[in-house]
Amino acid sequence: MRRLRLLRRLLPVLATLLLGTLFALTVTLATALTRRPCLALRQRLTRCFFQVLTRALRLRLEVRGEVPRGTHLWLANHVSWLDIVGLGSLRPLSFLSKAEVATWPVAGWLTRAAGTLFIQRGAERGEALGEVLTARLTQGLSLMLFPEGTTTDGSQLRTFHGRLLSPASATGTPLQPVALSYWRAGRRDETAPFIGDDDLVSHLRRLLENGGTTLRIDFLPPLASQGQPRQVLAGLCQAAIAARLGIQPVRRAAARSAAAKACSCG
Repeated sequence: MRRLRLLRRLLPVLATLLLGTLFALTVTLATALTRRPCLALRQRLTRCFFQVLTRALRLRLEVRGEVPRGTHLWLANHVSWLDIVGLGSLRPLSFLSKAEVATWPVAGWLTRAAGTLFIQRGAERGEALGEVLTARLTQGLSLMLFPEGTTTDGSQLRTFHGRLLSPASATGTPLQPVALSYWRAGRRDETAPFIGDDDLVSHLRRLLENGGTTLRIDFLPPLASQGQPRQVLAGLCQAAIAARLGIQPVRRAAARSAAAKACSCG
């Protein structure tokens, strides 16, 4: 019975992935015919895909605050791959992801078709990415960034890196801080974080076996970016999100100290 129940819950997810494949093929065809990237179409279809996927995964959204309209650079703490699904279902967005995701089977192709931007190491590549971000914001396309650069279990908030905030400041695009947390039966859901050695298949199975989860999305007051140093903006967003989540942000100096202690103990 348990396996049968899991299979019934998995079938809608597989059907949604087929829908995503159809959307990706549509974007590929439109791009080939028009010889344009069709970014607005990518964002609209991606939002539709995430809306369907949210229901298939039994991901319940509890939205607090006002969902922003117009062009914004969204910044959020990062707990799970479910963050992308939930946020992407609310507004047309493009996401930034680590470069390794582009090489994943199926998922890599879908994320590329959705217009995801991939972060690669190196000063020259970082500069090129900044130019692409500036171009998209100038075109009126909102972007989503997880400035911690990795996921956590939700009980802490790592340093917010500001190197990708310069395009927002240059274009006068407001920043939208977003605080994310997962809940089940009135308590923090400890099975929702996607961290450490966790893999996608195991995490998905755990999610479906538990009947999904609730993602609480707190939209905080937007911040004006123009004329502000990027690290100042990063610190303001980190502090606002930490205050809403009721957790202590990890400062850069504290993180270096912890790393030094770990090295000395090893």
